[in-house]
Amino acid sequence: MIYTVTFNPALDYVVHLKRCRMGEVNRSDAEEIQFGGKGINVSVVLHRLGVENTALGFLAGFTGKALEEELRRSGICADFIWLAEGLTRINVKIRAQEETEINGCGPRIDELALATLLSRLDRLQSGDILVLSGSVPPSMPGDIYRRILAGLEGQGVRFVVDASRDLLTETLAYHPFLIKPNRTELEEICGRRLHSDRELWDAAAELQCRGAGNVLVSMAGEGSLLLDETGSCHRLAAPRGVVRNSVGAGDSMVAGFLAGYLERGDYLYAHRLGVAAGSATAFCDGLATGEEIRALLAEISV
Repeated sequence: MIYTVTFNPALDYVVHLKRCRMGEVNRSDAEEIQFGGKGINVSVVLHRLGVENTALGFLAGFTGKALEEELRRSGICADFIWLAEGLTRINVKIRAQEETEINGCGPRIDELALATLLSRLDRLQSGDILVLSGSVPPSMPGDIYRRILAGLEGQGVRFVVDASRDLLTETLAYHPFLIKPNRTELEEICGRRLHSDRELWDAAAELQCRGAGNVLVSMAGEGSLLLDETGSCHRLAAPRGVVRNSVGAGDSMVAGFLAGYLERGDYLYAHRLGVAAGSATAFCDGLATGEEIRALLAEISV
């Protein structure tokens, strides 16, 4: 079973307009509500690719109820912890001449709620996969990723970590199965600019030497690079298409990689399905469907 954890889920209120002018009244051409958070995005795309999974995390208030109800209507198994106070955040995504985001801070997660999550994670069994992705709220310990992996060490659970800086590097000692930094995050971790494929490969190898199994580096329109746990390096170009949305593309790539690996046990195929999933979402207004991802897979070449 795959489990995803979203510490700070959100309702994304997406507003489309031709131009956004600060200090003026702006009227939208269209709007929509999307239900997300990085771990939830992974769960949704996994489900659309036919992979059973359970979404974990924290919810609060009427916005949390709306999010949980939508996930259940979509057929996604959810096992959230309810907070007594606050509201699951609302993020405003403005799609105008450029993308602008206003993200809410979310509710406070107290020690009892955190202890409840850790107790549920203790139930994971050998062969399960745990996906940790995104930032953590200010009310939570800054080393929570490390604490979770330390608590599950030696139980045969495979870890996937999609985070930046210390959140990611502190987990390397626990040998995550997959990490997915983007190019900027990889440069921040390594402390230098990475210009060539060889430099990207070397930087990924440094993280592998520190404990990571598979290092998947996403680079938006420049494609992606995978250094797998056997030492093989795969470089894939991004397929052609009109980018309409960047939200959830990286999460879709993680979901596609996991779905591909579970389907065939082949890292190159997992990488290709990951790129197809990430690109398909980038070409859509929301998260891509399984049909859209599979249709794009044929265009992904080494």
